[in-house]
Amino acid sequence: MPELTRGQVQVKLLYSGLCHSQLLEVQGGRGEDKYLPHLLGHEGVGIVESIGEGVTKVSPGDKVVIGWIKGDGLDAPGGKYPHEDYLINSGSATTLCEKTIVAENRLVTLPDDFPEKLAVLLGCALPTGLGLVFNELQPMPNSTLAVFGLGGIGMSALIAAKLGHPRMLIAVDVTVEKLAMAKKLGATHTINALVQDPVAAIQALTEGQGVEYSIEASGQTRTIEQAFESVKDGGGQCIFASHPRDDEKISLEPHAFHRGKSIRGSWGGASKPDVDIPKFIALYNEGKLELDDLITRTYTLEDVNTALDDLHNKKIIRALIEI
Repeated sequence: MPELTRGQVQVKLLYSGLCHSQLLEVQGGRGEDKYLPHLLGHEGVGIVESIGEGVTKVSPGDKVVIGWIKGDGLDAPGGKYPHEDYLINSGSATTLCEKTIVAENRLVTLPDDFPEKLAVLLGCALPTGLGLVFNELQPMPNSTLAVFGLGGIGMSALIAAKLGHPRMLIAVDVTVEKLAMAKKLGATHTINALVQDPVAAIQALTEGQGVEYSIEASGQTRTIEQAFESVKDGGGQCIFASHPRDDEKISLEPHAFHRGKSIRGSWGGASKPDVDIPKFIALYNEGKLELDDLITRTYTLEDVNTALDDLHNKKIIRALIEI
C-alpha cells in the first residue's frame, strides 16, 4: 500500500455496496473519464488499519462506514496504487478492494452492535434515500407521495416516507418482486410501469389531482419526467436523486411551473454523515427502519461483474460484496 499522506486513512474492507452510479460508470454513461485506470465503489464497511498526519476522527481498530458524502474531518485525495509499471487511481472513498485509502471526511465510526452487512447502506443508499424525505421534502402527515424506482435509494425513501404517516404512498417500478416488497414495507398502492402509464394511474388514484410529493430514483430521464408530471398543480414537489446518462436531457412542460409545480435534484439527500448516520442507526435500533430486506444478494469480490449484470437487469435492490 502507498504511504499515507495528510488526512488519509487506510482501511481493511469487510463489505462493499454496489449501486447504479458504479454501473453507469462501468458502462461509460458518466461522460469522459479522465482518471482511468481507477478503482470503483463508494459505500462500504471496514476496520481502520492506520492513519495519516492530522487525522483525529478515527483510530486504528475502529470499525467505520465509508461513504462518498463529505462529512467532518480532513479532505484528502484518494490513494494511487502502483501496479506493474503504472498507477491505479482512486477517489477519496473507494470500496471495491481488499484495502483502501480513504479521506478522513468520508468516514463515520460504526457502533459494534449495528449489523456490518446492513452498515454498507449507511454509505450511500440510506443517507440519500432517507435524506430525501427527512432533510429535503419533509412531507406533512396525511399527505400523498409517490416513489419512482425501487432500488436501494428508492426503497429507503419509501421506508422513510412511511414513518411520516402518509395518506397515500405509491410505489412505481417495473419489477414485480420489488413492488411486492414495497407493499410489505408500507406502500398503500403499487404501479407496474410496464403494464400501466404511471402518470395516468396516479391521476386516477388521486381523483385527477396528482400527488403532493414525488421522489425519483430510477436513473431514467423519462421516469424523472413522469415523476414531475405526477405531482399536483399549486405546490406539488418532485425531487430526484438518480443519475441518468451524461448525454441525456429531461424535457418538461414550461407552463407546469406557472401552475405551481416544482422540481429539484438532490445531492446525497442533503445528509450530513456525522449527524445523520447516528440518527439512522438509532431509528433502526428502535425498530423503525425495516432494512433487512434491502440487501438482496451477497457476492464475492471476484463475482462483482455478475453483481453489476444483476443490477443492470433489475434482479436486485442492493448488492452486498463480501470482501
